[in-house]
Amino acid sequence: MNPLFPAAVPVQESTSLRGLLSKGGCLRKKISVDELEPGMFLDEVCGSWIDNPFWRSRRVISDPKDIALLRASKVSEVWIDVSKGADVWPATARAELQPLSCDEPPLAPPAGRDRSDRTPVPFSEEIARAVKICAAGKDAVTAMFREARMGNTVDAAGVAGLVEEISSSVARNSSALISLARLKTADDYTYMHSVAVCAMMIALARQLNQPAAVVRAAGVAGLLHDVGKMMLPIEVLNKPGKLTDFEFAMVREHPVKGHAFLLESANIDPVTLDVCLHHHEKVDGSGYPKGLKGPQISLFAKMGAVCDVYDAITSNRPYKSGWDPSESLRQMGIWASGHFDLPVFQAFAKTLGIYPVGSLVRLSSGRIGVVTEQSKVYLTMPVVKAFYAVASARRIEPQSIDLSARGCTEKIMSREDPAKWNFADLDALWSGIGA
Repeated sequence: MNPLFPAAVPVQESTSLRGLLSKGGCLRKKISVDELEPGMFLDEVCGSWIDNPFWRSRRVISDPKDIALLRASKVSEVWIDVSKGADVWPATARAELQPLSCDEPPLAPPAGRDRSDRTPVPFSEEIARAVKICAAGKDAVTAMFREARMGNTVDAAGVAGLVEEISSSVARNSSALISLARLKTADDYTYMHSVAVCAMMIALARQLNQPAAVVRAAGVAGLLHDVGKMMLPIEVLNKPGKLTDFEFAMVREHPVKGHAFLLESANIDPVTLDVCLHHHEKVDGSGYPKGLKGPQISLFAKMGAVCDVYDAITSNRPYKSGWDPSESLRQMGIWASGHFDLPVFQAFAKTLGIYPVGSLVRLSSGRIGVVTEQSKVYLTMPVVKAFYAVASARRIEPQSIDLSARGCTEKIMSREDPAKWNFADLDALWSGIGA
């Protein structure tokens, strides 16, 4: 059983309340958010994770502001643990009690979600949901990393809901959230990088035909892989210029610091520990912190290396602008023989497409367009939105062209450098949500 996603331990109906409590058992009770009061132990928030105003639910509610946040959200019911906090009496006296062993880690979100939640949809349909998930994900990771910086450990079960939401989005359309997360600002990089790598690890694990539990574990590993950066001085982490040799040496310590931190945390999967420590290893042995070579590096660490680098070079940083997605893949292909595991990189390229969403390309008609969707059949024939005529040097009415459609005579002639053309609305053209 994956320790990140355990099932509740069944308890016989004949088990008495006295026996449960004497053995350290828990008693959960579902109540309305209107009945929630300070002193209660909040065990689980019902409904979608994205509607939950807290990244971590399992705690005693002591601040009335937290109750106000829940009541103002879309959440209508919560589970409380009456063996760890206050009960409501008599309003919930008849509420169902759900006994479970306190030796088990916290419950993950229900596995039996509506199947339609993962039904494939077009990019244009998923992008709106991806916007909400990215925003909520950034807030959750920011709060989690803030606690890490203060020296408080994390509980991996607390991020299970976020990983589930990201996984569902990737299943519906793998390009939407991954492409959107690339648009992070330099100030958001540290937090949104974790969300982006989580999404790419999930998509890559699915591409490699890993079982569902392993896909989830890969997502958690991606979300927590850079937690060691929270142990670095802020001025070094956010320095806009080139790092000194001393500062660079400090940054190279973040995998070891993160690994040590996670060892003290709760419900941490071995996959997460491995990816945290080894996502900067290279197959030629030139990586860090251990200088491991090809066979010595696990599959998951190799996956983490590819996802980490792609997001880093496509994102705007304090000291540089991000590269075009297609050009980034091309450059990574050049580095692959020494840096990446080739089969893993090839699977990654297949996941994103040779021309990832957001790539600027020139078509055989002489028009310039941006990739807006991947073909379900051909890696080199995505859907392109043409919007500029090179011959007349003018903008034209945007036209969506499926290069893989029967009878289509257009084809991609070359990649184009966005910096050369400086289209201010390029991101709005492919995302459809504004610059």
